[in-house]
Amino acid sequence: MDPRRSASTPLGSRLLGTPTETPRIRRIRVQTLLTTSLLGANIVGAAVVAILVTYVVPGPEMLTDEFRFLNFVVVPVYLAVALLVGTIRGTRRALHSLEWMMQDRSPTRREQLTALKMPWRLTKMQIGQWTIALVVLTTCYGLVNPEAIPKVAFTIAFGGLTICAFSHVFSEFALRPASARALEAGNRPDIRLGGVVGRTLLAWILGTGVPMTGLMIVAVFSYFNRDTTRDQLVIAIVGLGAITLVFGLLLVLLSARATVAPIRAVNAGMGRIEAGDLDTSVVVYDGTELGALQSGFNRMADGLRERERIRDLFGRHVGHDVAAAALVEPPRLGGEEREVAIFFVDLVGSTELAATRPPGEVVDLLNRFFEVIVDEVDRQGGFVNKFEGDAALAIFGAPRDLDDAPGHALAAARTIRRRLAAEVPECRAAIGVAAGTAVAGNVGARERFEYTVIGDPVNEAARLSEVAKNHPDLLLASLTTVERAGTQEAQMWAPGDEIRLRGRSMPTRLAHPIEHMPQSGSRGALSGGTTV
Repeated sequence: MDPRRSASTPLGSRLLGTPTETPRIRRIRVQTLLTTSLLGANIVGAAVVAILVTYVVPGPEMLTDEFRFLNFVVVPVYLAVALLVGTIRGTRRALHSLEWMMQDRSPTRREQLTALKMPWRLTKMQIGQWTIALVVLTTCYGLVNPEAIPKVAFTIAFGGLTICAFSHVFSEFALRPASARALEAGNRPDIRLGGVVGRTLLAWILGTGVPMTGLMIVAVFSYFNRDTTRDQLVIAIVGLGAITLVFGLLLVLLSARATVAPIRAVNAGMGRIEAGDLDTSVVVYDGTELGALQSGFNRMADGLRERERIRDLFGRHVGHDVAAAALVEPPRLGGEEREVAIFFVDLVGSTELAATRPPGEVVDLLNRFFEVIVDEVDRQGGFVNKFEGDAALAIFGAPRDLDDAPGHALAAARTIRRRLAAEVPECRAAIGVAAGTAVAGNVGARERFEYTVIGDPVNEAARLSEVAKNHPDLLLASLTTVERAGTQEAQMWAPGDEIRLRGRSMPTRLAHPIEHMPQSGSRGALSGGTTV
């Protein structure tokens, strides 16, 4: 089913409108559908009974003078009174019980229960009307001719049961907006009136079982009544059989549509969720197990939205790659050796910034500063592992494998340096880039840990960042990192001095970008052989 069509018919039919329409339109719609369907069903039922009693069911001839007053006065008067007083009064009482829906407020527990039982209450009213017709009309015809009693009683009972079944189906359909509002209020009551199995059995009993029983009764009556001719028996069997086929099929189709509509709504909702629309929900309007299915779908959609929200928040805190890896398999302490590239970026003069600017302004500056960093790191396939006050550590090559991790780290560092000078000119930041073997994994305790990298490249990047604070370009990398990068990125860097970084036994050959800073921030070049 087309999800767009289901979205335009949230209650399963265009005739029922939408749950968001105004109370006045809702009242008109429900009253019109309810009154029209019940009147139509009873008028058709009365016509079918008239045909059966006149031409189909064996027994005394009904179009004789002795029955003229009953046929043309008593029966029409009772039919008019039953339809106008019974049906219209019944629908008005139903709408009065649903006044909370017209007032657009949440129902009480009692009002909720009344709304869900209303189709059955209306059906009982129809049963009452046809029972009265059975007693009154059978008595009237029996007073004229006692031989007409079996024929009249059987025909009215046969037609009444079938029409009451249709009335129940039509009432459920017309009152679906009320059921939806009642079920929307929560605290789903346990209505033990059948469910899907009961609905199916009811359709079979009243659409097939009762008519077939009628055929059997006619056959038995004809067997014991020697006055029944062969032609009368054939007409009775063919007539009742035709009515069974037509009305039985129609009743089963209506019951099947009532059963399939909620399933189609859930199926369309699943299609929208599969397409990525997690803000999907379906209107719960069925009081059977299918309503529980609709409610379950909405709870599932709520859970998916909550899961996605937590996943997004988790990814924002630890990085989306780390979050994705944690969702694939349970995280554990420890790590693995990986070839990674690291860059460390740190603000220059952050103490002075904090001392000369209001705290709110400092926070805003840091957010703009970090926004540039995160944007470029994500663009190059790395992730910002942690923010440390006014500094940030970015990793390339873990936890996600990345071809040419050194090249991506160097390219990100160059772009960040250029963007910071243009977009956040109020601050100066020093960047150090290094590459090598490090251990990447979860560090901490079982109750609280974080994903990080530990190894010489991390320390080297931090030391290079300190050195870069006194370099004109504010960006330095180890020459080893440049040599490991791809040719295209390596051509953007030039070798520099050789220095001994604090905490390292071997000297480090520096590299700096060929293009110079857009603005001068020189504090003096480094001389060869310096220890920093």
